Amino acid sequence: MDMAIHFKELDNKLYGFVEGEIDTFTASRLREELEAVKITEGLEIELNLSKVNYMDSTGLGIFVAFYKRALREKGKVKLVGLSNRLQRLFEITGLSDLMDIETDKKVELRK
Repeated sequence: MDMAIHFKELDNKLYGFVEGEIDTFTASRLREELEAVKITEGLEIELNLSKVNYMDSTGLGIFVAFYKRALREKGKVKLVGLSNRLQRLFEITGLSDLMDIETDKKVELRK
């Protein structure tokens, strides 16, 4: 399976939509896409993971690194649309206590 990510900016908010599997094989692409995001002070970034059907520890590391970078650059990152499985992954690693994660929000893709 592959991984895809695309972004839409609206009113100083950046919406990212991630889909597919995030693992050792697809992680480099996700990392590159997130590193290319220009974070400015006050920018709110919402990453929708509702179409991510698998993620391993490599994916967790990428999201943590992105989250830390956003904090350093005075931006905000929120993860939304996590499946029960992904939510549990963030909980058992303790990351749900550190990161802004909203599990019940549905973000629709606007094209």
